[in-house]
Amino acid sequence: MSLARRAARPPAAAQHADPARTLAFLADLSQAFAVSLDLRKTLPEALNRVADFMQAEGASLFLLEPATRVLECRICVGPVDMTGVRLAIGQGVVGLAVADNATQLVADAANDPRVWRAGDEGSGFVTKSLLCAPLATAAGPIGAIELVNRRDGQPFGAEDAEMLRLIAAPTALAINNARMANDLVEQQRMKREFDLARKLQKSLLPKRRRGLFPVLGVNLPAHEISGDFYDYFELADGRIGFVIGDISGKGLDAALLMIRAASLLRWAGKDGIAPGAWLARANDELCETTHDGRFVCALVGYCDRDANAVQIAGAGFPPVLTYKRGAFSEYASGGPPLGIMAGIAYEQHEIALNGGALYAFSDGATDVRNADGSRLGSDGVRTLIARHATQAPDARLRGLLSDLKHLKLVDDTTLLLIEKPRAHGAQVLLEHHMPARAEHLREMRNALRKLLDQLGIEPALRDRLVLAVDEACTNIIRHAYGAEGHGGIGLRVSRADDVLSFELTDDAPCVDPTRMKPKPLGECRAGGLGIALIDTVMDTWHVEPASSKCGNRLILRKRIEDKGFS
Repeated sequence: MSLARRAARPPAAAQHADPARTLAFLADLSQAFAVSLDLRKTLPEALNRVADFMQAEGASLFLLEPATRVLECRICVGPVDMTGVRLAIGQGVVGLAVADNATQLVADAANDPRVWRAGDEGSGFVTKSLLCAPLATAAGPIGAIELVNRRDGQPFGAEDAEMLRLIAAPTALAINNARMANDLVEQQRMKREFDLARKLQKSLLPKRRRGLFPVLGVNLPAHEISGDFYDYFELADGRIGFVIGDISGKGLDAALLMIRAASLLRWAGKDGIAPGAWLARANDELCETTHDGRFVCALVGYCDRDANAVQIAGAGFPPVLTYKRGAFSEYASGGPPLGIMAGIAYEQHEIALNGGALYAFSDGATDVRNADGSRLGSDGVRTLIARHATQAPDARLRGLLSDLKHLKLVDDTTLLLIEKPRAHGAQVLLEHHMPARAEHLREMRNALRKLLDQLGIEPALRDRLVLAVDEACTNIIRHAYGAEGHGGIGLRVSRADDVLSFELTDDAPCVDPTRMKPKPLGECRAGGLGIALIDTVMDTWHVEPASSKCGNRLILRKRIEDKGFS
């Protein structure tokens, strides 16, 4: 603007006194903000118009950084460039305007203690009068507009302060709206990237093998994207390679590293080299190309088709468990995670399963929280494994996963199960239904005893099994249905290889499984052996809802290893 045009303008006080001119300016300012959400273009022009309308020598706009709670000058017009100046809340006139959420008027800058004087030092500019209004929102101030020196040499007055307060309102609204719009765009961009990463992750997980395959895996993300992964593949010599891993950290960066690590570990193990060398190869590659402090915990290995012999090596991964005939063995990782230090030698283990099962799981399984907030821990995982040990591998993995889902997941959880595949599923041997009354128990006992005799179960074990099932039915009649209850009980006996399952169902009100705990047999009354006897005779048992509305299902399992079982 030329000096002639500037001189021709009416004094600031006269402009403010003209309501029509003021309303026109506010309307034009609001329209300029509404046209574009790109504040990098609209704010500098708007600040120039504000300084011109208010007849100020200079103007600056400070914005509050949400993370640091520091005010930074983003835009400045006038003889002194204040861009980049940072002030704490409460510091100077700008800081006080934000701290008090109120307009600050300084008529005599030379003698006012509120003035931050570092801006004048070395510039030769003399600040005479200041006016600052906060950019107020419902959530609090997000910054401030400051004006320096009226062009007519007079100090800013109350009318100027009221005018700047009115100007600050649409400015704050425009900035807030633009931020929300940018946040929305960023969220949509992140969602697209997360969706892409999730699809890539899923594409890397191996497809489930049908038929007799000894390796099963499952991944349960705690959030949108998992940092865990597993893989298995077949080698030319007939062996099966397997991988399970856990990436440090969360978010998109961890997901991208997971994709890379999963691909790298598959590539490194395709040659069939020893598990220790397999990890060493992958580790050296990651150390060359990963420099952000992230690392990969992993377990790799091979097994034969019958899962009799297994070779494994671990890199910072939780201990592997084997389970056979009620006994656990543990194999710890013999080296640090991948991607931390090159040239590491990894210890490996040779394991003879011979009918047992191998369980590998990420630390998400042990970090699951119980109802009281405590960690499930290694002992808790062992309890879950033992609970489902008599089930077929597929059903067992589903059971483990279901138990974990009913607790509180705090991290991604991945399970890998290696076991000799079973040739067939469960075979139903007996279906028996009866009214839930004591006089019908004899018929059930006779049918069950006859079946167990046909299976070649030796008499002592047969009688214990019949008594355990009879006590379970008695408990259902007495406690589930109650004295006035009416309903039925269904008994299904099935066999999967060497495991007999006894499934009792009812349509009584749902019971609380946590209250069903066995007492020592010595403390039980005659006819009240119930859970204590079941716990002694059976390998595993548990109660679950029969449906979402009512009813219970009690499942008892017993592994039969007697020579007469055929």
